[in-house]
Amino acid sequence: MPLVTFSSPLHKDKTVYAVAGSHKKTLLMLAKENHIPIDFNCEDGQCGTCLVRVTNLSRKGPMGGPLTEREVKVLKELGKITQEEIDAMAVDDIPHTSWRLACQMVLRDEDILVEYPSANE
Repeated sequence: MPLVTFSSPLHKDKTVYAVAGSHKKTLLMLAKENHIPIDFNCEDGQCGTCLVRVTNLSRKGPMGGPLTEREVKVLKELGKITQEEIDAMAVDDIPHTSWRLACQMVLRDEDILVEYPSANE
């Protein structure tokens, strides 16, 4: 079971156990279950409201599930991913960015740090 630590400048860090391997549980679902105040709106990977920065703490390999097409589109629009990184992901099948959408990132078996902004930032 991976450990997921949620961190924000205005909220106390909170670490929770996550069940890996469901292939459908997202970071946003985990945050909501544990009362982590990550902002969200559409929950469909189209608005970018749930943008987070994710750091792999366990170094066990690829971090989280691959980026969805919607996630790539929004991250590119927000300037958080370059075309070169997108092209590299198509070859490597692993994320080449620490920026993710919480509603799209599916958990795998690694300990991660999730940094999210607060509503007042």
